[in-house]
Amino acid sequence: MNLTLALKAALLGFIEGLTEFLPVSSTGHLILFGHYLGFESPGHSFEVLIQLGAILAILSVYFGKLLRLAKGMFSDRRSQMFILAILLAFLPAVVIGVFAHSFIKSVLFSPLVVCVSLISGGLVLLVVDETRFEAKVHDVMDVPLLTALKIGLFQCLAMIPGVSRSGATIVGAMLMGTNKRTAAEFSFFLAMPTMVGAFAYDLYKNYKLLAVDDVMAVGVGFVVAFFAGLFVVRGFLDFVSRHGFTPFAWWRIVVGCFGLAAWFVFG
Repeated sequence: MNLTLALKAALLGFIEGLTEFLPVSSTGHLILFGHYLGFESPGHSFEVLIQLGAILAILSVYFGKLLRLAKGMFSDRRSQMFILAILLAFLPAVVIGVFAHSFIKSVLFSPLVVCVSLISGGLVLLVVDETRFEAKVHDVMDVPLLTALKIGLFQCLAMIPGVSRSGATIVGAMLMGTNKRTAAEFSFFLAMPTMVGAFAYDLYKNYKLLAVDDVMAVGVGFVVAFFAGLFVVRGFLDFVSRHGFTPFAWWRIVVGCFGLAAWFVFG
C-alpha cells in the first residue's frame, strides 16, 4: 500500500470515528470526502467495514456496563428486558439490510443523495431540538419493548446515506418519549449489534473483491476510527445534555450545501 492511499484511509478513518456517534451521518461524510479525495473501495466496503473500529470504542467505554448486563442476563429481570429491547430495535435493520443491500450500495451511495439527506436531516434536527417533548423515560434501561421496536424502525431510515443512524434513532427515541441523554445512550447500545451485523454481512458479500491494498486500507481506517471514536463517545452525552442537537443540525446543513455546490461545479 502506497503512502497516499494510507493517508487517505487514515483521514477517512478519523472522519468515521468522529462522526459515527454524532447525528451527522458518518457514511455520508465518508462518501463525500472519499469522492472528492478520489478514494475508491470495491463495493463501498471500506465505508462499512471501518465502522467496526468505532464500535469497539463503545465496547471499551461501556465494558463495565456490558459486563454487568452479561452477568444479569439469566438472573436480573431488568437486564433481560433491556437486552430484549436492543434485539427488538435491531430486528428491522436486519430484515431491510439483507433484502435491500444491493440497492442501497448501487443506487443510494451517491454524493447527491448524501447532500440532500444531510440538509433535510439538519432541518429536522433543528425542529426536534426546539420542540419540547414530554419525556417519560429517563433511564436507558427502562425503554419499553414496543418503544424499542419503533426506534428500530426509525433506524432503518439511515439505510439512506446522509440520514445518520444515530440521528434517526435519537429523533425516534425522543418522539417516543425519552429524554435527550437516554435517546443518545440507547443509540450507542443499538449501534453495537447493528454495526457488527453490517460488518459481518458486508464482509461476507464482498470479501472476494478485496485486494491486499484494500484490506490494508481498511486496517488503517479501522485503527484510526477506534481512537477517534473513543474521544467522541466519552464526551458526547454530556455535550448533548448541555447544548442539544442544534450545532450538529447546522453542521449537516453547511456540509450538505458545500457538497451540493461542489457536485454541480466538479461533478
